[in-house]
Amino acid sequence: MKRLTDHLIIISFDCLSALDFPILKDLPHFQELLAHGSFCRRVKTIYPSVTYPCHATIVTGKYPNRHGVVNNTLLQPGRDSPDWHWYRKSIKGTTLYDEAKKAGMTTAALLWPVTAKADIDYNMPEIFANRPWQNQILVSLLNGSPLYQLQMNRLFGHSRNGLNQPELDDFVLQSTVETIKRKPGLLLVHFTDLDTQRHYHGFSSEEAHAALRRHDDRLGRIIEALKENGMYDQSTIVALGDHSALDESKAVQLNVLLRERGLITITRRGKVTDWKAYCKGCDGSAYVYTKDPGTTREVKSLLSELQADPLNGIESILTGEEAAMKGADEQCAFMLEARTGFYFKDTLDGPFIHSITPEDVKEKRYTYGSHGYSPEKENYSTIFMALGKGIRSNQEIPSMCLTDEGPTFARLLGVSLENSDGKPIEEILDI
Repeated sequence: MKRLTDHLIIISFDCLSALDFPILKDLPHFQELLAHGSFCRRVKTIYPSVTYPCHATIVTGKYPNRHGVVNNTLLQPGRDSPDWHWYRKSIKGTTLYDEAKKAGMTTAALLWPVTAKADIDYNMPEIFANRPWQNQILVSLLNGSPLYQLQMNRLFGHSRNGLNQPELDDFVLQSTVETIKRKPGLLLVHFTDLDTQRHYHGFSSEEAHAALRRHDDRLGRIIEALKENGMYDQSTIVALGDHSALDESKAVQLNVLLRERGLITITRRGKVTDWKAYCKGCDGSAYVYTKDPGTTREVKSLLSELQADPLNGIESILTGEEAAMKGADEQCAFMLEARTGFYFKDTLDGPFIHSITPEDVKEKRYTYGSHGYSPEKENYSTIFMALGKGIRSNQEIPSMCLTDEGPTFARLLGVSLENSDGKPIEEILDI
């Protein structure tokens, strides 16, 4: 298959929404992509629409239950900070970066989810120290490219402030500009500034709008770096979102009720010792797992009773089979969708419905904005933009799915993704 571009630069702006389009078209660097490239302002995301499943979908073209990353975090009942799907081994089958490497291309990834221990030439994985005895820099070094990361930390580590934003994205940007000098055939970059601001300040907050402006500056600096290194005319630049977000003011804490019914057993210190049913949140949606048919029936009755009252925040209840049809985890007994204004938490104590206070958000116990909701939610699409070699000019695609992005990228690189659920968007490709 003919390769359409020499350098594919994929920039993920986490939580970029279709509702941001009126702002983006007036920002100079996003405007350049929209005016001269191809774009879609209605990209349907996946279910659950959280970051790690979305990014695994982008590089595989598959739905979560087919690529294996069905949630951000692992099912670890009772853990205050569950482990995430950090590792490449969480993804079943091949990925875009695997195929690019097989084809002899140099690959690079900066804070791209689910890439720890991946076979990527320049790899700075998104992973954090999740045990008291772990050191953040050491954890990153051991799961990515050590020498490359040491160099980036030596050059730009001073600009970081732990995992705080916008400093983290500023560090990622500086590292990206430096990595471009190595002229990778595939470069994956993940920025989370906007997502962070929407979580802790709300969807349309001034903080979120400021993050959009910072993202425009970051996009401009990457374009400038491509020009400085003589790569611009041979490159394809893609800017995309993974999901949108919705404001919320109440948290649904179903495990509180499951514990009251004796379906979750904990110690005095709050450690889970046994469970028959457990609610595993995906923010705007949640999986409910059960261990036996009798518990499944009991939980079904409870959920039906709760759903009848809108104040309980449960909009819909899917069976595991129905969840699988939407691409989610078929291993669950049920999948719940939150009503607008609500989201799910795994918390084991406190009230069933928790009204979120400013103090909650300040202490980062709860948020003001969430994603994870169904792709069918109104005004919940994300965005895709592409410009450069292999891309037609002035093409607007009326609609597409997140699953279509991986096959489109594969076509640009002249490789293929096996058994993907999406298809290449031929209308934007200059074949």
